[in-house]
Amino acid sequence: MPKVPVYNMSGTAVGEIELSDGVWNVAVHQAAMYDVVQSLLASKRAGTHKVKGRSEVRGGGRKPWKQKGTGRARQGSIRSPQWVGGGVVHGPTPRSYAYQLPKKIRRLALRSALTTKVQTGTIIVLDELSVPQVKTKQMTAALKALGVSSKALLVDATKSDQVYLSLRNIPGTSYCAAEGLNVYDILAYDRLIITKAGIARVEEVFAK
Repeated sequence: MPKVPVYNMSGTAVGEIELSDGVWNVAVHQAAMYDVVQSLLASKRAGTHKVKGRSEVRGGGRKPWKQKGTGRARQGSIRSPQWVGGGVVHGPTPRSYAYQLPKKIRRLALRSALTTKVQTGTIIVLDELSVPQVKTKQMTAALKALGVSSKALLVDATKSDQVYLSLRNIPGTSYCAAEGLNVYDILAYDRLIITKAGIARVEEVFAK
């Protein structure tokens, strides 16, 4: 089992913790992580693109000229696709891009992403994550004490409104409960800061 040090919010080491091999020390599966990230990004697409077909554009109710005798090509409506202002053929319509991967693949990808954080030493474990009052300055000082100067994802067992309000104005940081962890966020943020309670919850939810 991998062991990592535990810090308090002042940046002082106060012990260490053993991480479960089933979650934090697995064979990293790059393909699973790629597939899950792609599915997450696809789910975020709005899919609100829309063009009008020939049945939706205005006008074109009568034949523009008679069928024969004009010397011109026969036409049935000025809203046919070949006319300027006509309908679009096979254009985009509103749709959902979301798709679901098997649960085993999603969990494998998440365990792989967590393992990469341990292997690269970009995980910081806190004994607890709390602030006495809503103060961005206190959270900024805590991050500085922990040596965090890049993008960081903070995770706890449950989400605290005080911590969230103290963090939301700090650029490059995000905060979520353990059950809200996803592969994209783990990989997108340079550092993963998680509490001991958060680790226990992650191991409870995402263990094999």
